[in-house]
Amino acid sequence: MVRPRLALTLGDPAGIGPEIALKALVSARRSDAALSVFGPVSALRERARRLGLPAPESLGVRLVDVPGDAVPLGVVSAAGGRAAAEAVLAAVREAREGVVDALVTAPLNKEALAAAGYPWPGHTEMLAEAAGAQSVAMMFVGGGLRVALLTIHQPLRTVPDALTGEVVRRIVRLVARELPRFGASRSRIAVCGVNPHAGEGGLFGREEREVIAPAVFALRAEGLEVEGPLPADTVFVRAARGEFDAVVAAYHDQGLIPVKLAASGHAVNVTLGLPFVRTSVDHGTAFDIVEKGVADEGSLLAAMDLAAMLALRP
Repeated sequence: MVRPRLALTLGDPAGIGPEIALKALVSARRSDAALSVFGPVSALRERARRLGLPAPESLGVRLVDVPGDAVPLGVVSAAGGRAAAEAVLAAVREAREGVVDALVTAPLNKEALAAAGYPWPGHTEMLAEAAGAQSVAMMFVGGGLRVALLTIHQPLRTVPDALTGEVVRRIVRLVARELPRFGASRSRIAVCGVNPHAGEGGLFGREEREVIAPAVFALRAEGLEVEGPLPADTVFVRAARGEFDAVVAAYHDQGLIPVKLAASGHAVNVTLGLPFVRTSVDHGTAFDIVEKGVADEGSLLAAMDLAAMLALRP
């Protein structure tokens, strides 16, 4: 059997990334995947010692050290942002060189990333630039739902202006192309409206009539199975019942709230459109619990499992 080669990045070492990585690696020792861990090995050793977990050298994984300055726990720092980013960039280089098949990323902190001087608002944008990908999309998988986003990390007041026909067409095409890898027998896609009741015929907003509906009409003319704009307050129920294989949400919280509610801490973030597989957890760095030893590795394990599955599918 072919063993998928997974690169696991530790995220911001000031947060729970090293803890959930250690806990996941203990569980994953029975896995068929070959694992490489990218990040400050000193942080991994320190967290293992603090929490009474096995030393990283004993876990049968390849350790790729990303040295840097000491990182204070539980707070935003440039050192933490730099360590998280450099681990991801090192893993991307190996993915592009064919050394690893997939990336699985523990959480980074966006404020720390900015403090370190990087221009990216998050993993998705960093990965797209580092991989030279022209078109990417964020999709969350969990609880029987697959939800992609038209807009990602931007203020809510800017979302309507960011919704263009080109964006809708690009994201829906990308989702339709990638869905078979996730086991979908069809590519039935629902596109959410951005306004209440999908605009109510223009009474509550015109983005649905002027932007989303024409884009959906054009996509259907291309032969895609896509419906919309549909009211967001009912479409996720319909998707959970099996009417759709994926939902495309207009903005971040519109899509993530139902997935995280349905998956209860075990959802997986997938970046579509990269030349390699990338999955991640559905949560942040959790600075408030970093020294308590109570972080749940469930989402990271789910991300590792999905990455291994996708890496074996063309």
